[in-house]
Amino acid sequence: MIEIKDLHKSYKMGSNSLHVLKGINFSVAEGELVSIMGSSGSGKSTLLNILGMLDEADSGTYTLDGLPIKNLNEKIAAQYRNKFLGFIFQSFNLINYKNALDNVALPLYYQGIKHKERVDIAMSYLEKVGLANWATHLPNELSGGQKQRVAIARALASNPKVLLADEPTGALDTKTSYEVMELIQGINDEGRTILVVTHEHDISLMTKRIVNLKDGVIIDDSKVEQVSAKSYV
Repeated sequence: MIEIKDLHKSYKMGSNSLHVLKGINFSVAEGELVSIMGSSGSGKSTLLNILGMLDEADSGTYTLDGLPIKNLNEKIAAQYRNKFLGFIFQSFNLINYKNALDNVALPLYYQGIKHKERVDIAMSYLEKVGLANWATHLPNELSGGQKQRVAIARALASNPKVLLADEPTGALDTKTSYEVMELIQGINDEGRTILVVTHEHDISLMTKRIVNLKDGVIIDDSKVEQVSAKSYV
């Protein structure tokens, strides 16, 4: 599903250059649930931005579902993101003046799906994450866990091939974090490919594979015996 070879990325810092990714080789098969770990400055956010087509590497190759991701203008990148990827953010990134249903339906609007079908699809995903009764509530009327569930429903609504979750439990208390990870595990069990960027070791153990970054290189890439989040909820 994802294939990265010899990926390098640097940023200009005045007259200097900061080499952030230093030859990353990384692949993810369809249906995997992978966590990417690393301290601040390790390169994990840069890697996620490249995977999400929000940034582009200086050299190396990135292939997504057999499609080379290279030299995309913003319009094409946006089309590919909408087609292939779903995003889950630490800060939820919900639109404050739209209710839960409208937030979930938003990606479908950009796909040109008609209003009634958008509403039906969005409601089905709110039901999936247990929030059908909260469809008409605004984000400020929801708890942190509920906001993240809405964000997950929104990420799933366009039926992406890959979910990219950037610190999805970072703004949540421990119990709610495990509830969100239980939901993510369930989505993965249905065959969805999911990458989770996290700095929390207990969260990483709820995935099936842990990739550790340090100073722009992968220092460890191991399959692990997955801990069921349900056992903590």
